[in-house]
Amino acid sequence: MAQAFDANAQQSVLASRAQEALALAKHLGADAAEVGASVDQGVGVSVRLGEVETVELSRDQGIAVTVYVGQHKGSASSTDAGSDSIRATVEKAMAIARYTGEDPAAGLADAELMARDIPDLDVHHPWALSTEEATELALSCERAGREVSGITHSDGASLSTGEGVRVYANSHGFLGTQKGSRHSLSCMLIAEDDNGMQRDYDYTSVRNPSELRDPAEVGREAARRTLRRLGAKRPATGTFPVLFDPSMASGLVGHLMSAIAGGALYRQASFLCDRLGTPLFPEWFSLEERPMEMGAMASSPFDGEGVQTRNNRFIEQGKLASYMLSSYSARRLGMQTTGNAGGARNLRLSAPLSSFETLLKDMGCGIWVTELMGQGVNGVTGDYSRGAAGFWVENGEVQFPIEEFTIAGNLAHMFANLRAVGSDIDTRGSIHTGSWLIDDMTVAGS
Repeated sequence: MAQAFDANAQQSVLASRAQEALALAKHLGADAAEVGASVDQGVGVSVRLGEVETVELSRDQGIAVTVYVGQHKGSASSTDAGSDSIRATVEKAMAIARYTGEDPAAGLADAELMARDIPDLDVHHPWALSTEEATELALSCERAGREVSGITHSDGASLSTGEGVRVYANSHGFLGTQKGSRHSLSCMLIAEDDNGMQRDYDYTSVRNPSELRDPAEVGREAARRTLRRLGAKRPATGTFPVLFDPSMASGLVGHLMSAIAGGALYRQASFLCDRLGTPLFPEWFSLEERPMEMGAMASSPFDGEGVQTRNNRFIEQGKLASYMLSSYSARRLGMQTTGNAGGARNLRLSAPLSSFETLLKDMGCGIWVTELMGQGVNGVTGDYSRGAAGFWVENGEVQFPIEEFTIAGNLAHMFANLRAVGSDIDTRGSIHTGSWLIDDMTVAGS
């Protein structure tokens, strides 16, 4: 095992280093400065076919300094948080600032926006797990999957556990620290029939190790998902409703958030420019972030600029109610920051939810997508075209697995054509959503 990780001690050290960097920046002539520092430690074990493949003990740290001299900005970073390295990093940032052009939007977030309420959000749950224990958990996960009849091979199982500390400080006098942990277990299996091989996987990911699903359950679910793909064929070409599995639907939410991010908007590189206040989704659909949710995967009381986070309603009864802005992008757009430097945190839907069986019946004939491939999403135009795999649905029932086809549409039209959302909510990431049933997508198959 790696050396013990004392999160409280690391928090104190990083806070001291951040204040040291700020003091040095001021001494060297910076009008303002901000510092981000972090340290993470973890263990990762991978097994395959009943044997240990890798055991990785990791420890990463870094410090990043940004200085402002008037409207000139300079940034530098280092993986060494020692005093000599901090001095060199601050000096480099100052040197860079002297050569950058003036940017009227550059600068710290406003002082009155700094977080004052920094509660413990229950996101730090270290796991005193030995390498031997981690290995046995991964082995038991894979073993349970391989014992399922029809599974012929394995791509292995992996367990990872880690914790870390991050600190952000700036010359407004703000200093925020947060400890966090993340633990996960995954398994990928292979099955084969006369038509060839298929593979699929399952995983569990949590902040608190006591909430991890049973390893055997993960292995058996990976096996079930793999076996159901055997005998896949290409679907017909045409226009059909498409049911996005929850893990795929979360990607659609991600595309939405990228399109309303300030960086894309002020660059005029989003299909949602100038759409604030206009309808995007059906009236029954709303979307918000809850950054102060206890124990959630992306909870934080302050954003990447020290601004107090808050519940933001991005979609309100179908309409685009808010962009996702940092202080810089807000200034470029003549708006106010939404506390989203570093992105959105804990996105949650508000919508009537239907059971999976009801969604299938509502769809009638169409495609249930469980895997997407490729990067065919154009954030400027909203055009969407991706390779996919899943299942053919007819008369409201799953008929057979399908693969080697493409689904295409435009994100604006897809959002408007959202017919229903499922109650099968996937809570493993920072985006919680069920399946999405979307009408009238183009399918290119056989």
